[in-house]
Amino acid sequence: MEDLGTPVLDNHLHLDPEHGRGLDAVRDFRRLGGTHLLVVNKPSWHLGVEPEAGEDFRPVFETTTEVVAAASDLLPGRAWPVLGVHPGLISRLVDERGFDPDEAADLMCAGLDRAAEYVRRGDALALKSGRPHYDVSEAVWAASNDVMRHAFSLAGDLGCAVQLHTEATDDLTEVAEWAEERDVPAHKVVKHYAGGRLAGPTPSVMSEKERLEIAAAAGDSFLMETDFVDDPDRPGAVLGPKTVPRRVRWLLEEGYDDAVANAHVETPAHVYGIDTEATLEA
Repeated sequence: MEDLGTPVLDNHLHLDPEHGRGLDAVRDFRRLGGTHLLVVNKPSWHLGVEPEAGEDFRPVFETTTEVVAAASDLLPGRAWPVLGVHPGLISRLVDERGFDPDEAADLMCAGLDRAAEYVRRGDALALKSGRPHYDVSEAVWAASNDVMRHAFSLAGDLGCAVQLHTEATDDLTEVAEWAEERDVPAHKVVKHYAGGRLAGPTPSVMSEKERLEIAAAAGDSFLMETDFVDDPDRPGAVLGPKTVPRRVRWLLEEGYDDAVANAHVETPAHVYGIDTEATLEA
């Protein structure tokens, strides 16, 4: 097992112990020097769940918390669950199941309410929400923003962070303002699949060298991720679980020691309140 001399956190990936590589992906991550994971539940329909009520999301969350516990046993650090409702669900509900946008939003908010229960108990670290990254009707867009604002309201009550799946952009200041209106500081809003610069929330930068160089040079808070999807039908989708450790090694070789500390120690503490050094030593 390689030791990179630093905590190495992948801020956003998925693990599917039934259909995908599951813990074998965690072993690959660890072997290359990875120490900590934030594991986001897969979209509900990827796990065969077509919800009718908020309670129907629970098997999705249980699958994630169970695999996270097993992953923690394998890691020199630990893993944490991030739970919520994928914003793409609204299109499945409206386009395929005949929901109107407001009905779909109500169901998605009920799913977020269930996810919040896990955070409240200490069984999950943060919530996941967002809005579609593709063109939708004005009604679906408005309903999606309502769902995201509901996630912020829950996070404000819980004092937790929110990971967002959104359209590609380098400016989400309006969204950060919505969060702050609901007592979620902008830095505790995390844009998953981000580029190297982002106005408003904290960027979770896709671990491609070009994006990382921009983030490292900027010196602002950032995280690193792969968005590994763990889908056997899409084995090369997004980035693999070895990528973050490999990019950390590359950043260190390029002299970006401060950026590595930023992404893997300082920003995780600032955003989530987690101590990647203490949990590594433990």
